[in-house]
Amino acid sequence: MVDTVIAVFEHGVFLPESPCDLPEGSRVVLSVRDAARISPPEAEAEDERRRIVEEVVQRMMRNPLPPDTLRFSRSDMYDRD
Repeated sequence: MVDTVIAVFEHGVFLPESPCDLPEGSRVVLSVRDAARISPPEAEAEDERRRIVEEVVQRMMRNPLPPDTLRFSRSDMYDRD
């Protein structure tokens, strides 16, 4: 099943804005996108593109996943029921 659910992130959890037709305890895979902050960078020069990539990598390194984060296997991520 693939569906789009709009949610608000509050106090460390995602709260759906509309009812979600899933059984309680269902495992889901979230692809999170903050529409207010996402816009493609406008960079034509090679050095500017390189700087943007380096900035993204640095931001990712400052926000590592906690060690006890649930890790999905390849089959979990690509389960095609």
